Parts: sequence; C-alpha cells; structure tokens
Amino acid sequence: MNTVIKNSRQEQLDYAFHGNDSDKSLLILIGHGVTGDKDRPLATALAEALAAAGFNALRFSFSGNGQSEGDFQDSTISKEVEDLIAVIDAAKSAGFTRIGYSGHSMGGAVGVISATKDSRIDFLISLSGMVHTAKFAKVEFGDQIPDKGFMWDEPDCPLSSAYVDDLTRIDSVLPLASQIQIPWLLVHGSEDDVVPISESREIIAEPSEFAANRELIEIPGANHVFADDGLQPMIDAVTSWMKNL
Repeated sequence: MNTVIKNSRQEQLDYAFHGNDSDKSLLILIGHGVTGDKDRPLATALAEALAAAGFNALRFSFSGNGQSEGDFQDSTISKEVEDLIAVIDAAKSAGFTRIGYSGHSMGGAVGVISATKDSRIDFLISLSGMVHTAKFAKVEFGDQIPDKGFMWDEPDCPLSSAYVDDLTRIDSVLPLASQIQIPWLLVHGSEDDVVPISESREIIAEPSEFAANRELIEIPGANHVFADDGLQPMIDAVTSWMKNL
C-alpha cells in the first residue's frame, strides 16, 4: 500500500505496510497506546509476524504521535477514532475488502468505540485494552495538573485538559461491548499494572447476544506491553486466532 493518509483535519498519518500488496483480501490495522507510536517493539513485531503468516498488516501512528502530523496535546480517544476511520477510508480506497483492527492499551478503547461506529471493521483485537477510561485518568495522572503536568513524568508527553476531559467524558467502553457483533479477540497479561487484566475479564463477562464472538487469552506473567517473555505468546495468540478466523 502506497498512498498518503490524512485525517479529517488534513494531518498526514505515518504508517508502514507489511505483506503482499497484490492481495487485497484482508488487512489488519495496528494502533498503539498513549505515548506510543507505530515503531514500538510490540507493533513492529506483531506486524512482521502477521506478514510472515500470510496476512497483510499496516501499523500507523495516531496524529500527534511519532512521525504523524498534529499536536500531541490534541491526542484524545475521540480524535484517534477519527484517525482510524481515515486509515480505513484509505485501505478501502486501496481495494482491501476485509479489514480488522488491533489496538494496544488506549488503542484498544479506540477500537471498541470505532467498531460500534464503523461497520467496515470486520474483526477486532484488543491487546491490554483500556476499558475504564475515567478510572485510568484518575489512577495514572490524578497527581498531575492538566495543561501543566506530564504523563509519567515524560516532558515530551504533556498532560492536556483535552485528553483528561475526553477520558472522563467517555468514562468506560464496557457498555459498548454488547453492541459489538464481529469476532473479537482480547489478549491480556496477568501482570499488567497499567490496565488490569480484570478489565478484559469484565468485557468477556458483559452480557450480550454476541458474547460467543469474544475470546480472551491470558498471558501468564506478561506485563502491559508484553515485554520479554510475553511478546511471543501474544504474537502466537493473535496469529493462531487469525488462522481460525
């Protein structure tokens, strides 16, 4: 895939394509979490593994992150939903017929919301997916003053009021789980101290006539980013699920 992707604000999104561009049958989009970008080890390793397994993959940076245009302080879940829709638009224009989305952490919440808005998403993968957004803001950044403080004391990641207000307004994506009809894989590490594994378990337990379409794979000992020994089990879980999709 070789095209310029811009969101609704005309900000260009940076991306990398892995696979066989002549095969338009399926494309997996890979989105990152807060303070991340398309070049994080998790995203790169997953994209490479999916391509090696015969699946096309496209990893991208949300606007304001990595090499994508935009201001980091404008980066919110709601804006990233718009970014994802722009990437889907580009993929459809390029001729891809079946599209899935894999989102890590906050990117997981982006996926849940997007899947309820855009019927062009054919399957969903949540990796350490954030569910309770308002709780996340309070637990992780409650000691910081929006527009003055920083995320995890990183000067390059200022904490904006737009970001906190958006997380607070959304509150939780759990109520949306019952609306998702498409196949949905959740992968979560048992030692995640950023987004507790209990949040993915809540998704699985949420009543819905489509609950049979959900599957949770727990990775013992893995942390939030599936570092070290958690990376390969996460990749194996995703690629195996894809082969049986």
